[in-house]
Amino acid sequence: MKHSAIEPAPIVNGLSVDVEDWFQVGAFENVINRSDWDDLTLRVENNVLRILDLFAEADVKATFFTLGWVAQRNTHLMRRIVEAGHELASHGYDHARVFNFTRAEFAEDIAKARMILEDASGAKITGYRAPSFSIDHRTPWAYKELAEQGYTYSSSVAPITHDHYGWREAPRFAFKPLPWSDLIEIPVTTAMLGGKRVAAGGGGFFRVLPYAFSRWAIRQVNRTDQRPAVFYFHPWEIDPDQPRVPNASVKSRLRHYTNLERMAPKLGELVHEFAWGRMDVIAHREAALAQAFA
Repeated sequence: MKHSAIEPAPIVNGLSVDVEDWFQVGAFENVINRSDWDDLTLRVENNVLRILDLFAEADVKATFFTLGWVAQRNTHLMRRIVEAGHELASHGYDHARVFNFTRAEFAEDIAKARMILEDASGAKITGYRAPSFSIDHRTPWAYKELAEQGYTYSSSVAPITHDHYGWREAPRFAFKPLPWSDLIEIPVTTAMLGGKRVAAGGGGFFRVLPYAFSRWAIRQVNRTDQRPAVFYFHPWEIDPDQPRVPNASVKSRLRHYTNLERMAPKLGELVHEFAWGRMDVIAHREAALAQAFA
């Protein structure tokens, strides 16, 4: 009698959404003042509801790294996210980059955001993602503050070189930044191409490049490295009808608006093709493999 080979269970990858509105992105931080935010059209709620529907249809769970500013104005949406079985995590209060803070300012920011998110959702917040992946070699105190405030994981590092962010020397996969703490960092995904790291974790790279690139990169991480990929995107990326910012630079407008109309169909393909889960679950599994890095 012949026995068919048993296929190994697919690696569960980390699926995440950085919840911020169209005017809160790094590309526009020098042309839209924070003091003007409340006068602008809020579109994040409808976009997040569309994402929740997409995830429900695909039967996947994810982590929503959310700004405290957004949670303050969309309390009921925070409960919708949690009630749907997703993780709610912190993205800081108002998208200020970590390397522009002092440690005291950072401590205040993450404490404020956490309080707002927990009050809005009724859920405990244990995960953090720095706006614009802005934890790097300049902010050794950031992990100490996260650990002391009780966070269990961060996903705040892009281990590449980029004009807005990046920590090229950081490991590609989960690591422990502090010798005295169980806190782990789970960097956003990179793949290896020609011996060099290339960004492959979502966002603008996913929108601009062909879907085949992301498929190749995630398969490489799962099959060759035997590790989960970490993918992220933003609610505004599925919103081609969002307002335009005419006084932004050409480079910023190209980054922000390219292929918005293609994003939702590509996401639909992605969430059906691979296995996905919440970042807190990925963090628990990766903790055993995480290496010390200092």
